Amino acid sequence: MSQDKNIKIAIGADHAGFELKEKLKNFLSSNTVKDFGTYSTDSVDYPDFAHPVALAVESGEFNFGILVCGSANGVAITANKHQGIRAAICWDTELASLARMHNNANIICIPARFVTEKLAEDMVNIFMKTPFEGGRHTGRVEKISC
Repeated sequence: MSQDKNIKIAIGADHAGFELKEKLKNFLSSNTVKDFGTYSTDSVDYPDFAHPVALAVESGEFNFGILVCGSANGVAITANKHQGIRAAICWDTELASLARMHNNANIICIPARFVTEKLAEDMVNIFMKTPFEGGRHTGRVEKISC
């Protein structure tokens, strides 16, 4: 991936996503990446890592977030409780692209039990490089917040 050191990425995972998170950190090593945990495969609660990543992106300190858990459902549900977050579960590259183009997603949620390391890298690369299309999608995105 041609990386831009100006892109700041918050990353987090639960125990099921730990190993893939570590691989993604290595893949993103030329970017500014902050790891919000977990730091082992010991059983943990996914909200303890999803909330800090979501807060970091919501505050504007980080451009994007990456959350990894077994199915990606738990971290996506948790992150989407934050008003400024649009967290998208992605399991293929087209979904990663559409999440950015149509939904202006700012956190990609990856299901570690269902994707390969290579696919996860490709999705992250596409997610971070794809711009929001705007236009007809702007009004829709603006209606998301409660």
